[in-house]
Amino acid sequence: MCYGHNQSFSSRSSLRRRSHDGDDDSVVVDDLRDRLAETEARLRRARAREAELSRRLEHMKRFVSVMEIIETFLERRFQEQKDRIARLFSPVSTK
Repeated sequence: MCYGHNQSFSSRSSLRRRSHDGDDDSVVVDDLRDRLAETEARLRRARAREAELSRRLEHMKRFVSVMEIIETFLERRFQEQKDRIARLFSPVSTK
């Protein structure tokens, strides 16, 4: 991105020189159109990247939710097995 920023600064400097040199207005207009097209292309790429990152984030959120459900289930099963083993090894009361 820094490269694009420097390029646009350089483009502006050359634009100013050309307009001071008395070049045709169509050159200035063409330069502005090119810069606008580049900016629009960068914006499209940024929006596509944002959409992809949003999809990935949603996928990761679903994954984390599933993992939390599995974790809760496994903790409950572990506790049940611990309780069962504790009952098996506890002394039997004879009353």
